[in-house]
Amino acid sequence: MKKPAHINEAVLQPGDFHFGDANTRIRTLLGSCVSITMWHPAKLIGGMCHYMLPSRNVKCIETLDGRYADEAIILLFQEAVRYNTNPKDYIVKVFGAGNMFPDLRKCIQDKNQAAHNSVPRKNTEIIHTLASSYGFVIEAHDLGGDGHRNIIFDIWSGHVWVKQVKAGKTFETGVLLEKN
Repeated sequence: MKKPAHINEAVLQPGDFHFGDANTRIRTLLGSCVSITMWHPAKLIGGMCHYMLPSRNVKCIETLDGRYADEAIILLFQEAVRYNTNPKDYIVKVFGAGNMFPDLRKCIQDKNQAAHNSVPRKNTEIIHTLASSYGFVIEAHDLGGDGHRNIIFDIWSGHVWVKQVKAGKTFETGVLLEKN
């Protein structure tokens, strides 16, 4: 589908979530946070979340909070159900988990311990488990590395554009996956 004449644009902050139709573009800026995009190619609907941490580790949750991966994935799953769609029918892509302070690693004595406990690493590890437990299949990802990413998701086409900025350099990776 070509670009619509009128675009509804949503800009996600950490913890935000948005689901829209073929007139929607969603943007966000990621550091160590992660965004999940989901797109239904037949219905031209989809959404994105921007989570900060894997979990808040509480047993009783009154309201879902998109700042946490284990709750953000539920928000995405609920939208799939609300639209009478199956999670496996969505093209799911995952982005982010960048190391925002690469020079700080050099200052830490126990580098192995620091890497093991890092937020980007934990955010990367949890998403694959969570996605499969809710029936989503991750078809593309751009995770890790140093620096931040700008993400633009056009629901009318399913394209996700990524621009990674690293230590004064810019790398454009463009569309990561096109499903035939």
